[in-house]
Amino acid sequence: MKVLISTDIEGVAGVFSHQQTRSGNPEYERARLLMTHEANAAIAGAFDAGAEEVLVNDSHGDYRNMPAELLDPRAQYVAGKPRYLGMMGGLEAGATAVCMVGYHSRAQGRGILAHTINSFAFARVSFNGQEMGEAGIYGALAGERGAAVVMASGDDVFIEEHRPLFPQAVFVQTKRATGQTSGISLSPEQSCADIRAGVAQALANRNGAQPLRLQLPLAVRIQTQTPALADLFCQWPTLQRLAGDEIGFEAPSVEFALRMINCLSAMSSLLR
Repeated sequence: MKVLISTDIEGVAGVFSHQQTRSGNPEYERARLLMTHEANAAIAGAFDAGAEEVLVNDSHGDYRNMPAELLDPRAQYVAGKPRYLGMMGGLEAGATAVCMVGYHSRAQGRGILAHTINSFAFARVSFNGQEMGEAGIYGALAGERGAAVVMASGDDVFIEEHRPLFPQAVFVQTKRATGQTSGISLSPEQSCADIRAGVAQALANRNGAQPLRLQLPLAVRIQTQTPALADLFCQWPTLQRLAGDEIGFEAPSVEFALRMINCLSAMSSLLR
């Protein structure tokens, strides 16, 4: 059994502030350690369940947050960008089960530090009329490659949003949102214990989880944070301007759609 663990930071227990997610300040230095501990808990749970190989994907920001020397040495570390599969980097190695650790709810949601891929650029992203967050987009990418999301952790809003997409998955609630930057959290120790148990349970029952597959081609719609961003994105000749702050395109695959979105995310830096 080969397992991919994709780790973000906003859904980690004890993380509530934007400062905790951005490098260059003491709050981030503490949060990246909390992220690493939850990753290690997931790695331990995977090996508890009999995994033969585990890859842990650093999926936050610049994809190089967790100190490599602190990670469980039994796992392989997927880090750095750019990479075509983004938060699912490592699927190329043939993983069939995916665990999402420290994930968050979609943009415009009620969850802690909610956003979708790039909070500066995107207000909403939808595939075939269904609003999607990062977990849904990347879960569909995994499904396109035959891998199922078997476990996910984050706040209560994240779980509420994504349970319908991954009905067989084991969800671990690390905290409860009371606002975009406030909530009630488990202790880091308890969160890690629950994640380890959740991953082990999910992998023990992994045969019941089905890959998320979307109907193709995809009608992709993106509401930008400002009309200026839509102006910029529509320099790309194949994009359609649907409204002052909305663009769209058709994608033959989830991977195509994701790579387009990530390119637009990179383009948005021109307006920062």
